[in-house]
Amino acid sequence: MRRLFPVTYETAAQASGGAPGADVTDREWGLPELAEVYAYPSVSGLWLRANMVSTLDGAGQHEGRSQPISSDTDMRIFGVLRGLADVVIVGAETVRQEGYRPARAREAFAALREAAGQGPAPAIAVVTASLDLDFSLPLFTSPLVPTLVLTGAGAPPERVEAAEKAGAQVVIAGDGTGVDPARAVRALGDLGFTRLLTEGGPRLLGQLVAAGVLDELCLTVSPLLTAGDAQRIAGGPSIAVPKRFELVSLLEEAGFLYTRYRRS
Repeated sequence: MRRLFPVTYETAAQASGGAPGADVTDREWGLPELAEVYAYPSVSGLWLRANMVSTLDGAGQHEGRSQPISSDTDMRIFGVLRGLADVVIVGAETVRQEGYRPARAREAFAALREAAGQGPAPAIAVVTASLDLDFSLPLFTSPLVPTLVLTGAGAPPERVEAAEKAGAQVVIAGDGTGVDPARAVRALGDLGFTRLLTEGGPRLLGQLVAAGVLDELCLTVSPLLTAGDAQRIAGGPSIAVPKRFELVSLLEEAGFLYTRYRRS
């Protein structure tokens, strides 16, 4: 892996024919280095970042899953982002399609999480209006920290009861049966979760973008073409004015680009 942006002294030295520097040498990066690159900004309050992968032709999935367009390094970064987060927000359909399991504690992040006042692993927060989920799965029955279920006030009472019986914490984040993305983010903040990460899916990410609550996008651009009719990384209705983000970091390995954008 090598760093292409931001340009550093070492990057400029190699570009001008000088000695190669650590940033531009193609080498394996350790978890501490990646954790530094992807550290949450030192700002007070909530910070919501998304982690997604896309092919060159804009597909966020292949045959319904993101794994076929990912890479080993992409999965390492996936693990780093989880290791830094308080909570991972995910849509119910993604839970069903990707076979979500509880986040696990990782020794490499134990000291970092303890210093930040975090628990051993991030909580998983599932956004669902219907609560049409299998509550016998390990995600609900055996997480290190209780899984959260974000739903509306009008959710089916029997499904709310099933979720709570399985050990999940139900959080009301909307009127009726729907979930208000901005209200969901605020509700997580009220519970003490300030470093937020969403892993999709496309519908949930589209809702977060439309609500104006997404602060950062960590996007892996995969050097693959898939054609077909796969969804983009964000779906749903278009917004009136496109949201402007700025590039803050760019890494490359084996043709994969690991980008990090922040809201301007």
